[in-house]
Amino acid sequence: MQRLFGKVALITGAGRHHGLGLAIAERLGREGAKVVVTDIGVPATDLGSDRIGTIAEMNTVVDELRAAGVDAVACALDVRDEAQVQRAIATAVEHFGALDILVNNAGVGFLMEPLVEMSRERWQTVLEVNLMGAFLCTKHAARRMIAQGTGGRVINIASVAAKSGSIHLAAYAASKHGMVGLTRSAALELGAHRITVNAVCPNHVTTGLGALQNDYRAKQRGQSVEEYLAEMRGRIPLGRVGLANDTAKAVAFLASDEAQYITGEAMNVSGGQEVH
Repeated sequence: MQRLFGKVALITGAGRHHGLGLAIAERLGREGAKVVVTDIGVPATDLGSDRIGTIAEMNTVVDELRAAGVDAVACALDVRDEAQVQRAIATAVEHFGALDILVNNAGVGFLMEPLVEMSRERWQTVLEVNLMGAFLCTKHAARRMIAQGTGGRVINIASVAAKSGSIHLAAYAASKHGMVGLTRSAALELGAHRITVNAVCPNHVTTGLGALQNDYRAKQRGQSVEEYLAEMRGRIPLGRVGLANDTAKAVAFLASDEAQYITGEAMNVSGGQEVH
């Protein structure tokens, strides 16, 4: 399908192999979108050098997208830096002439520890990436979309943790609850400009960073990773954990004209694990 033919999409946190952002970029590209792939690019001491998309990996990702027929460019972006956000949006416009779709995917979900042990600094890192970053990108993408006068789509990658608490993930859950509040408020403000704002709420997806959660949870419960995943599957009515492409398909739908009358929603993509 080419539901997004000619549209321009900017996706944050999309510069790593086996990541949710890359799956979204691939799906939007297959549906005809031109894609700006962004990731932090350079080591950040509060995130860990092994947990970010480097410039080299991001460039490789873009090369692979191009080889698959997707018109794509790479742009380094720390979503916490407002000047970098503005430059990323300018990159989309310079290369492709517009910005039609923003996917706020960049997030930190691997800083897991008990609430009473979490430092202020680690809490702030999670909130700044997951929520402040989504705010800054939405703010400047919306300004561009309003100036274009042709509407637009903002899609926030939240989580089932946006609707339920999660042990040892208080900062993450708080940030994702906040993201749903941002989604609903922005939808009210931007609807007059034909900009829809929605969130997608996946359950656990075993991406590269998701594997870190698997290891942590398994050790926490005294299980092997295989035992932990089997227990997780038992809690999901459809009988399997989420796949990156499940979320990517939901994003493609919300980005398309088929979803032009949907805004302010937080769509569960959880196999029935989350039902509210």
